[in-house]
Amino acid sequence: MPPVKTSIFQLLKIGPGPSSSHTIGPMKAGYYFMKLVRNLPNEDRLRADKLTIRLFGSLSATGEGHGTRRAIMSGLLGFLPDTCHPNVLEEFDNKDQEFELDLDGKALAYCPRDMIFDAVQHDYPHSNTMIFSLKAGDKTLLERTYYSIGGGFLHWEGRKEPKRGEPMYPYKTMAQLKEHLRNNSMRLHELILANEKAITGMSEEEIYAGLDHIVEVMERAVEMGIQSKGALPGPIGLQRKAAVMYEQAKAEHFQGPGFVKAFNAYAMAASEENASGHCVVTAPTCGAAGVIPSIIFMLKRHMGALQKELHEGLLAAIAIGFLCKHNASISGAEVGCQGEVGVASAMAAALLAYARGYRFQVTENAAEIAMEHHLGLTCDPVGGYVQIPCIERNAMGAIKAYNAYLIATTLDESYQRVDLDKAIEAMAQTGRDMSRKYKETSLAGLAQSVTEC
Repeated sequence: MPPVKTSIFQLLKIGPGPSSSHTIGPMKAGYYFMKLVRNLPNEDRLRADKLTIRLFGSLSATGEGHGTRRAIMSGLLGFLPDTCHPNVLEEFDNKDQEFELDLDGKALAYCPRDMIFDAVQHDYPHSNTMIFSLKAGDKTLLERTYYSIGGGFLHWEGRKEPKRGEPMYPYKTMAQLKEHLRNNSMRLHELILANEKAITGMSEEEIYAGLDHIVEVMERAVEMGIQSKGALPGPIGLQRKAAVMYEQAKAEHFQGPGFVKAFNAYAMAASEENASGHCVVTAPTCGAAGVIPSIIFMLKRHMGALQKELHEGLLAAIAIGFLCKHNASISGAEVGCQGEVGVASAMAAALLAYARGYRFQVTENAAEIAMEHHLGLTCDPVGGYVQIPCIERNAMGAIKAYNAYLIATTLDESYQRVDLDKAIEAMAQTGRDMSRKYKETSLAGLAQSVTEC
């Protein structure tokens, strides 16, 4: 296995919710397929008369509630996750509306209801599979199979990895990462920063500016969420809770229970914005988009954290996310919610410890404790919507992150007997053993128990 070569801004991406694998990945697929179509020879483009889109696995099982139809349609019409306006998916709420696709010289009519929700059980390499086919009569002019592998990452058959630089300090595991830190007498954020510069060619100023933009989008999601009330989209009729929780925390001056209520409010706020299909940050996924913003909001608004501390804490959190993605998964369709909220909680615990000035071992311990106590967490969204149990689960992930930080920073670091590599290995094995029914299909767990939704 090669070393970690993921960029910070591949892991932390901006885009519309409610699910990075169901909205951000499919939006990109629609956009990229249309680019391929426009590169076809003129005679093929001009005789094209039909577009077929088939969704498999988790995309078929929960794509309706997760906004996949809307996301693909927006991508086909030229929108991309990181540049679209925050409420773009709302433009495609009507699945019976017909749209004209620009084939560069010809308009092709397409209606979102024509997307085919195909087999949930299949033999493709990844659960979240999409097949786009452009046809002229019975002849296929162009076909591409895409895999939305979680966190907004998109792969396809024949894809070549973009050419990138080599990391200055290559590592595959936390043990290797620690060895670099010891041998080079450096801190974790310095190593992640050096690798990002080497891999992407970005300057330090560009990286920090990108992190500031990420924080800005996270804060905007929290601020919008704590100001919004009413029912979330979809048939469940779930009422927003963040604004009510925030008002109570404020009335209690953020003291005692009010402090904990604020954590809950901030996590649910960003998660409710995600459930509304508004733009959030994949941290590491849309389904877990409330955990890290909650910690950042608390650090900035209640703990007086400086910009430098937030930068360093985020870089530490990113290191944890890289390791989880590299050695296990951040996809609910692959390993359940332990790979989404579980990883987010581990990242958030590391962020908090590192931003508060604790050194590396305490930071790793905080991340491991948070991860350990999410092992086995299933992904069973009621009705296929990222609402129950997802929104409150983000709040629980934030609280677990804070508690993991407290445990790690209160007890002697030598007490720790489980390291992060072992916890990530356990997460990967648990994900392999977990029934497919519990991996973002809504075929088991709460999704089956709460049938009235």
